[in-house]
Amino acid sequence: MGFTTRGAAVLTVPGKFETVDIEFDDPQEGELQLKMVASGMCHSDDHLLTGDIPVELPYIGGHEGAGIVEVVGPNTPGWEVGDHVVMSFLPACGKCRWCASGQQNLCDLGATLIAGTRQDGTFRAKINGKGAGQMCGISTFCERTVVSADSCVKVDKDIPLEKACLVGCGVGTGWGSAVNSAAVKPGQTVIVMGIGGIGINAVQGAANAGASHVIAVDPIAFKREVAESVGATKSFDNMADATEYAQSLTNGQGADSAIVTVGVLENHHVGEAFAAVRKAGTVVVTGLGSAAESQVQVPAFELTLFQKRIQGSLFGESAMSRDIPWLLNMYQTGQLKLDELITNTYTVDTVQQGYEDMHSGKNIRGVIVY
Repeated sequence: MGFTTRGAAVLTVPGKFETVDIEFDDPQEGELQLKMVASGMCHSDDHLLTGDIPVELPYIGGHEGAGIVEVVGPNTPGWEVGDHVVMSFLPACGKCRWCASGQQNLCDLGATLIAGTRQDGTFRAKINGKGAGQMCGISTFCERTVVSADSCVKVDKDIPLEKACLVGCGVGTGWGSAVNSAAVKPGQTVIVMGIGGIGINAVQGAANAGASHVIAVDPIAFKREVAESVGATKSFDNMADATEYAQSLTNGQGADSAIVTVGVLENHHVGEAFAAVRKAGTVVVTGLGSAAESQVQVPAFELTLFQKRIQGSLFGESAMSRDIPWLLNMYQTGQLKLDELITNTYTVDTVQQGYEDMHSGKNIRGVIVY
């Protein structure tokens, strides 16, 4: 029978988010129907508008959200109507090689993330009668959505979902980029390049891991100020000054790690980070650019003889069923800041305005509240 809801979708590329009516199927086995409470607005969704992430249209945005279970699909044990959930933009089956080895972020279910379909290739949603892909299979820019239970983590009902939604992507990605991928240790010097919804949490993660110096880099003064309020010990508007400062702290050696969390990754960014780290230092690449054009270029001689490491990071190497509850527990005990990350809130009708605000440097994180 299905139902109709409203959501923000991409209909043309290049384009913008448009609020449209969306038809969803009823949840099937292993699926949940959710009433959305809130959705974070990540830069990755903006890559849909530019074509940096190529998708088949129409396509429904949103991959960082939290909601309440309205309907449980048949033969879907462990879930009840009224459960509060945070969605992970990366699903986890719990059975494949990657899940079994603690690398849920690399679960084989991720194969259909960009297509935004079920594992069998069918669509859960339609726009004007045509199958519509769901960003990361969850499409959180909707008043209601249908998702795989493999993308959901049940959370305590006393946690405000308009804050909790952030741990489904941005917080775990940034925090994990520092704690897991860079393996920051007490006393180290860390550079975080790009202070948005990801970078601000890399700052928090590095500080919590005990780094003595957390250096934030962003051209926008407002973002540097916020970074210093959540753990950055110094901030700069360019990498050259940040690199020189890191060297001044380390007898000329450079930072122990540099975490690249820029909104749009360009060829020079990784090279700048590579030049900023010491021998045996680590460059963590978390930001995304054009799938067709982004290339990593570093001096191979230095890569070998200085034994430097370039590490990709997907969801900060987080395991959703372990780390989402863990991060929320840290929020409840005051060890992780979430409230301070939300700069502005929006409605489903003003999603495009939220992305315009992001581009103008007004937001650390915009959140849609339903």
